[in-house]
Amino acid sequence: MAKEKEGTDKPAKNGVPGYDAVDIQVLKGLEHVRKRPAMYIGDISTRGLHHLVYEVIDNAIDEALAGHCDKITLTLNKDASVTVTDNGRGIPTDIHPTEKISALEVVMTQLNAGGKFNRDSYKVSGGLHGVGVSVVNALSEWLEAEVVRDGKVYYQKYVRGTPQAKVKTTGNAKKTGTKITFFPDNEIFKITTFKFETLEERLRELAYLNKDLTIIIKDERTDGTGKTSEFHYKGGLVDFVKYLDESEKSFSGKPIYMSGEKENVQVEVAFQYNDSYNDNIYTFVNNINTHEGGTHLEGFKAALTRTLNNYGIKNNLIKSDKITLTGDDFREGLTCVISIKVPEPQFEGQTKTKLGNSEVKGIVQSITGEALGNFLEENPSVARKIIDKCLRAAEAREAARKARELTRRKNALEISGLPGKLADCSIKDPAQCELYLVEGDSAGGSAKQGRDRRFQAILPLRGKILNVEKARINKILENEEIRSIVTAIGAGLGNSDEFDESKIRYDKIILMCDADVDGSHIRTLLLTFFYRHMKEIVETQRLYIAQPPLYKIKKGKTELYAYDEREREEILKSFKADKSAPVKETENENEEIPEASVSGTHKGIAISRFKGLGEMNPEQLWTTTMNPETRTIVLVTNENASAADKIFRVLMGEEVEPRRKFIEENAKYANLDV
Repeated sequence: MAKEKEGTDKPAKNGVPGYDAVDIQVLKGLEHVRKRPAMYIGDISTRGLHHLVYEVIDNAIDEALAGHCDKITLTLNKDASVTVTDNGRGIPTDIHPTEKISALEVVMTQLNAGGKFNRDSYKVSGGLHGVGVSVVNALSEWLEAEVVRDGKVYYQKYVRGTPQAKVKTTGNAKKTGTKITFFPDNEIFKITTFKFETLEERLRELAYLNKDLTIIIKDERTDGTGKTSEFHYKGGLVDFVKYLDESEKSFSGKPIYMSGEKENVQVEVAFQYNDSYNDNIYTFVNNINTHEGGTHLEGFKAALTRTLNNYGIKNNLIKSDKITLTGDDFREGLTCVISIKVPEPQFEGQTKTKLGNSEVKGIVQSITGEALGNFLEENPSVARKIIDKCLRAAEAREAARKARELTRRKNALEISGLPGKLADCSIKDPAQCELYLVEGDSAGGSAKQGRDRRFQAILPLRGKILNVEKARINKILENEEIRSIVTAIGAGLGNSDEFDESKIRYDKIILMCDADVDGSHIRTLLLTFFYRHMKEIVETQRLYIAQPPLYKIKKGKTELYAYDEREREEILKSFKADKSAPVKETENENEEIPEASVSGTHKGIAISRFKGLGEMNPEQLWTTTMNPETRTIVLVTNENASAADKIFRVLMGEEVEPRRKFIEENAKYANLDV
């Protein structure tokens, strides 16, 4: 018999440690949410934090879909809490027939409780799982619910999901609505500060998708700027496409709009063609952004390809014996928003990013195909421009195919022919490897010397890569630096049938550029390339940005690095406060720190400003920027695809005026080191 430790271990049976009924832990109410928050909101980072707001907003949006709400207000309060107010019907407050407590308390404290399961209450809903607001309650330090209905105002407060008292009446009112105020729990979230711009972009999107709805966001925080934005778009999806395409030249006039309903499925589509070489299609189901598409997207693509192809052949615009157009050809330069409302959507996975309803494909294909066919017949001049655009895309695709064949013969896109300047790592397991794309041969040399050769590969890049926003794929494949990047990663060019995720050779691809204007431009060019032509790298969370230090601060034998001015000042304060460290006045800092650009001395403290990665020796580069234990790298995410697409078009596209406008509006925030 094993010896039992006092108060911990239990006697073993047949040599097996004790395990019986008392070991089964039952998490009641919202305890499981607090125990495993990532199961409900994805993660507990900034992304999960903002998801709390979206859950409350979604409840209000569902009221709007049901026709009972036309105004939603989101307020970032001075005390860092968040308030969401709507003028819907208000959450019911009468006693629940089986739970014997107020329905408000049931909704706020119990999972899988809500009106979304009853089609009499909500014919269409985004929040199908009934866990939304109760999860927000569970993950908040405190939450206050105020409901106006039946001529009265009802109130209840909760602390970490637990009601502090029964629902009470606090006054009278004529209107109806719900007001939820919550403060995220810092025991759950490391960061509890909401980003105004992140919330603003999502609310703008929702306003486009619900043209009868007004949405307001206010920032009343003491450290904020008093920002307020109000969104209301009578044009709905048409205005959405105009917004997405405002930095592009459209040749189809105003966006093409079509809508219809069949088998209780409502379909809305708006799109137009522009002079760019990329397609941008955004799909929504019950206001949920389906990033991975699904059957509604399949239906639209099928209708677009078939209808345009048939029209082109019928009107002798496409010579089927000379060239065969593919779906990609018909989508080049297309900006499109698809929004459907489905009573019983079936999503693949809890994340709700891909629609699985098989019947939806035929419905969308039928409605959009018929409407597009009518538009083409009624607008032959626009139809000819669209077909001509598609033919030019097909010619470029054929040129790209020949370029690929040529580069394959040269082993340019094969792993067996890795770039000569690539210093690869010795470990072959991709999960343990990382690739640094380094600006310049000088920094590349230091990185090669300073790296850990086992798992870190270095690919120096010469000059600036091609701006892919302004180039077709055949020109992109001719760029030597881009070919080197694609070859080193090993999976083929993204956004195509040849891309194979299983062949990606590195778990992390890290962009390491100088902290100056040129470095920022090179980083933006690289980000544009990855976003447009290797988006899979971004979506699988493999792309990172290195953060080299700006300053080296030395006092005596103590050396510290600062990554911005704030850190520099904090280090200077700590050095001034430290009277024990030896102080040596240095008149000529170049003698003491020859590899860095010197900005001056401060009472025996040497402050060096790094102008570029090439000024750092291998040891410094390893310590500050490459050592996994001490470095800082930033993950590149694509949380808001429409916002990301828009900013790449503005900054890197052909049109000058949108870029000038962006610079004028944001120049005051710039801190350029030229």
